Amino acid sequence: MSTTDALGAAVLADTLLTFQRQRELAERALAQVSDEDFFRTIDAESNSVAIIVKHIGGNLVSRWTDFLTTDGEKPTRNRDGEFVVGANAQRAAIMSVWNDGWLALGDTFGQLRPDDLTATVSIRGEAMTALAAMHRALAHIAQHVGQIVLLAKHYRSADWKTLSIPRGQSGNWQAGASATPR
Repeated sequence: MSTTDALGAAVLADTLLTFQRQRELAERALAQVSDEDFFRTIDAESNSVAIIVKHIGGNLVSRWTDFLTTDGEKPTRNRDGEFVVGANAQRAAIMSVWNDGWLALGDTFGQLRPDDLTATVSIRGEAMTALAAMHRALAHIAQHVGQIVLLAKHYRSADWKTLSIPRGQSGNWQAGASATPR
């Protein structure tokens, strides 16, 4: 394997891993949200966790289905509909949209090769390299995962179970990390 191929393979693997970590972070926060809070909004202009989850799923399906060959904004996507959750909506149905999106991403990454990183793809008619589209998508997803975490933490308040090092525990973590051989 050439150095260029090795680097491309590393970029693909690391990008997929970063996406997976974002998903895991969101799902650890989602596990702490009640069904009531899943659909709750903090004000009339805010999105509920349900809407954010539905939007992420719809975005992932659109962007990662036929990633190299069709525009990332599919004509079949109902983006505006992603921001509407009906009164009878079920959490399981919304999580199914989420899972479909992550499946589309995983399937695509399973097929991508290092040479694909420099392929030209388009999103809403804007041409860019596949690598640039990946960075764009990762930044977008991370932003929304942050929103999910913030809302989940807000709703759980004192009952929140931290997703990283607990407040005031960095010193303990650092002491433990330095004692662990690398």
